[in-house]
Amino acid sequence: MGRTAQALLAVALSLGSLPALAQEAARLPEPNTRVPPGVVRYAPTVFPDRVVASPAQAAATGFSVAWRTDASVDSPLLEVVVAGDSPDMGAPVRARATSRELRTENGTAHHHRAEVGGLQPDTLYAWRVQGGGTWSAWHHTHTAAASGAPLTLLYFGDTQNKNVSLTTRVVREAMRQAPDARLALFAGDLVSGGDGEDDNEWGEWFEAGGALPTSMVVAPAPGNHEYFEEFEDTPQERRVLGAHWPLQFALPGNGAPGAERTSYWFDYQDVRVAVVDGTSALDLGTAQAQARWLESVLSASTARWNIVLTHQPFYSPREGRDNAMLRRHLLPVIRRHRVDLVLQGHDHVYGRRLAGDEPTPVFVVSVAGAKQYRLAEQARKTMRPVAEDIQLFQVLRIEGDRLRYEARTATGRLYDAFELVDEGDARRLVELPEGRIEERNCARAQTLKGRADRCWE
Repeated sequence: MGRTAQALLAVALSLGSLPALAQEAARLPEPNTRVPPGVVRYAPTVFPDRVVASPAQAAATGFSVAWRTDASVDSPLLEVVVAGDSPDMGAPVRARATSRELRTENGTAHHHRAEVGGLQPDTLYAWRVQGGGTWSAWHHTHTAAASGAPLTLLYFGDTQNKNVSLTTRVVREAMRQAPDARLALFAGDLVSGGDGEDDNEWGEWFEAGGALPTSMVVAPAPGNHEYFEEFEDTPQERRVLGAHWPLQFALPGNGAPGAERTSYWFDYQDVRVAVVDGTSALDLGTAQAQARWLESVLSASTARWNIVLTHQPFYSPREGRDNAMLRRHLLPVIRRHRVDLVLQGHDHVYGRRLAGDEPTPVFVVSVAGAKQYRLAEQARKTMRPVAEDIQLFQVLRIEGDRLRYEARTATGRLYDAFELVDEGDARRLVELPEGRIEERNCARAQTLKGRADRCWE
């Protein structure tokens, strides 16, 4: 909102009335970040920021950490020790980080990565990272427990836009609903990008995340907005991975050929998670290579439950989108290995679909952020439940032979729920309708910017 509009609104409120002009001013579209032009909000300093833990390939015995400082800090330390009740937790183990430079609109930063291995399963560790003459707080992260132990994890669809303004509340409600969560999956398009303030957007993503990236391990999939268009509108136009993605997270380096930096897998207790890069598959020709890689990853899995995390949906619930190449190359692998859940984003609506007559795989599309699209009529016929105009997060609870899935709104209300039951040679899907709220549909004819193809932006 501009200064004139703010002044009008302030006067209206002080007079106890809200004239039409002030009402209109109050409903002006929000900018993508709350950083005013010319203001430097997220400049790197000697203090560590953007600290995030991610799972090692074997999450029971290790994790990795990424963080950022200014360019004066090179190869800082990570310290880790078994967490204790006394402030004297004993002598920590130290790991030296590697550092890489990144120049952005907020100045030159060094992004650091340190890996910690040889840890004990199901153990609460305290750890901190070094800056320039200073340290972060001590953070607490659990290693994965042994197979058979209960597990709670979170899944978020696209956050992408207005992260501090509107994603913050979703993350906080998710942590309130699932305080025991140890793993968070993000289905891509964490930021919007390509607007000249990419670093501000990443700064807002971490601010919106609050304590989540350091109190559990974070595993994101890349979305198309983690890429940008080089040589746009020319014959040489191509997709290029943004500079932030390889530095912002310390992810396992076990990805598919051609998508080594954006696909990966890891084991967390009874779950194997395989992260597929849909943008690379669709736009950069890696669909077949990723299918062969996924075949290998799933063939070797001994986990009771298998989850595929990707950005673009195999079955799109938004009008005008069809990711046929994913179905052609990757879907046969997913079906052959009886993947349980395929968690997706991209389309900014909610929809759940089964693949034919079998109970699995269950395909879910969800959205956590502010941008809201509209459902295709085909989605209303082939998916249930569906939703428009709603911010959601998902809680997955796994215990023994049962996987319980809940989709909840930004205010914590239950929107969708089911259980998968492992019956040995087969899965059984049990709908859990009790307590769900009514179907959500967009009641607006257009957005504040006049777009009829969206519900909110």
